[in-house]
Amino acid sequence: MKTLLVIGIGAGNPDHLTLQALQALNRADVFLLFDKGPAKHGLNDLRRDVCTRFATQRPWRFVEADNPERPPDGDSYRGAVRQLNDDKQQVIEQLIAHHVAEGECAGILVWGDPALYDSTLRILQAILAAGRVAFEYQVIPGITSVQALTASHRVPLNEIGGSVHISPGRQLPAHVEPGDSQVVMLDAHQAFNRLRGQGLFIWWGAYVGSPEELLIAGPLDEVADEIVRVREEARARHGWMMDSYLLRHV
Repeated sequence: MKTLLVIGIGAGNPDHLTLQALQALNRADVFLLFDKGPAKHGLNDLRRDVCTRFATQRPWRFVEADNPERPPDGDSYRGAVRQLNDDKQQVIEQLIAHHVAEGECAGILVWGDPALYDSTLRILQAILAAGRVAFEYQVIPGITSVQALTASHRVPLNEIGGSVHISPGRQLPAHVEPGDSQVVMLDAHQAFNRLRGQGLFIWWGAYVGSPEELLIAGPLDEVADEIVRVREEARARHGWMMDSYLLRHV
C-alpha cells in the first residue's frame, strides 16, 4: 500500500517543526512539490531547505508538478475554489499514481497546519472517493500562523471567557464584539480598514517566524495606514504575501 504523510511545517521558521514532523520527514521516500510560478518560488525553496536539513536518515527524492491556477472568482468565490481543488486533485492523483511506488511513502509539506485554510485533506479524500488510486494517509499537525502571530506579539489569543473567530478577510464581520477575538487570514484587500472607528486594537504580522518577519501592533485607527504601506512594499519585494492579524477591543 502507498502511504502519504501530510506534514504541517509551521509558519516559516524551521524551528517550528515538531518532533512528530521530523520523524515523518525521515519516513518519506519522495516529497511532492507544487510549483506556483516564479513569484512564489521562495515557498518551495523553504520546503526544499526543510527536507535537506532534516530528512537525513534515508535516501529520498523530489517530484514536482505545476500547481493549477485559480480561475477568476466571477460570481462565486466558493465555485472558483472548488474548480481549483478539482484541478489540483487531477495533478496530485497523477503524481501518486505514477511517481509513488507500492510500499513507498510520500510526503506533502503543508504550510502551517493541514487543517486550517488548506485544501490538501479535502483533495486526498476526493481522490480516495474516486477509487482510481489506493493509498492510506496520515496527518501531522503543524504550528499555524495564528499561533506564530500571537507568540511573536507576546499576546494571548483569547480574552478570559471570550470567543475566538477565524475568518478570511472577505468574511470579516462589520463589528467585533467586546470580549471576543477576531483572527483574519487570507486578506488580500486589507478588510480591517472597514472597521476603523470602533476602538479596536490590531496585532498584524507577515512572514511570521521567518527571517523576513514583519510585525505591527497598535490602535487600528493609528496603524492601519502603516500596515497597508508596509504590506504593499513587502509584497512587491517578495512577490508573495502571507499575513494574518488579530483584532479586539482593549
